[in-house]
Amino acid sequence: MPWNLTADTPIYLQLVERMKSDIVAGIYAPGQKIPPVRELASLAGVNPNTMQRALSELEREGLLYSERTSGRFVSEDPARIREAKASQARELTAGYLDKMRSLGLDPQSVIRMITEQTMPAPSDGQGRN
Repeated sequence: MPWNLTADTPIYLQLVERMKSDIVAGIYAPGQKIPPVRELASLAGVNPNTMQRALSELEREGLLYSERTSGRFVSEDPARIREAKASQARELTAGYLDKMRSLGLDPQSVIRMITEQTMPAPSDGQGRN
């Protein structure tokens, strides 16, 4: 998947968010070794120092850990990964709700719209929907 970096947010923060997304989505499984800094930097099209900064931040947050001679690995702590997933979900939800409010929609309207999008249409009784 392309990295799609933009100019509106610091690059290293975008790298952190992308790597978090890959971890919580299971692209990088718990305990899995991640590619080396230079390889990730090349894939993202960024300076290796920028990628190093992002990976260091993920280590600080506990989503990655280093083994001196073996490289970096994804945390095997399921609680940490669940919290990262919940945090990303909260951020996405807040952004979505802000956009809906800017359209003038109240929370009940948003809930109704979500329900309509996720529930199958009722059958007409003749096997057709």
